[in-house]
Amino acid sequence: MARPQSQGELLDASEASFAKLMALIDSMSEEQRVAEFAFEDRDRNVRDVLVHLHEWHLLLLNWAESNLAGDAASFLPEGYTWTNYAGMNVGFRDRHAQTTLDQALEMVAESRARVRALITARTGEELFTKKFYPWTGTTSLGAYCVSATSSHDEWAMKKLRKHVRG
Repeated sequence: MARPQSQGELLDASEASFAKLMALIDSMSEEQRVAEFAFEDRDRNVRDVLVHLHEWHLLLLNWAESNLAGDAASFLPEGYTWTNYAGMNVGFRDRHAQTTLDQALEMVAESRARVRALITARTGEELFTKKFYPWTGTTSLGAYCVSATSSHDEWAMKKLRKHVRG
């Protein structure tokens, strides 16, 4: 699938990939849903993958909402850069060690709906014009949205398919 270049394409891609992800999880047996991955990975199970997606939705939302309100904010939390954020992802996993799979499913659905609302509230120009917002750097808000939605869903599905194959 081509990378979205408009608001409509972004919404469609995001919705389609999230539906495919949820269908994949729905197709798993209960054992597969709660089992630890048989392969070495930062994320140990389906819940970890879902809370990872949820936390990245929150990163996007907090960053965009803060900046849109005029409060300068970085995408990544203080102390992290694009070269050292691996520890942040481990922290997300560890913070949700007591989160159940059902809770993770609810959380990711709720945060995804909020991302959809963010996308819907912006025009195509606001989403896909590079540097439209100074706080997006050299790229566009839409590029960040693609990364946090359909691209991240593809990553998650690849990992979950590997788990299902055993």
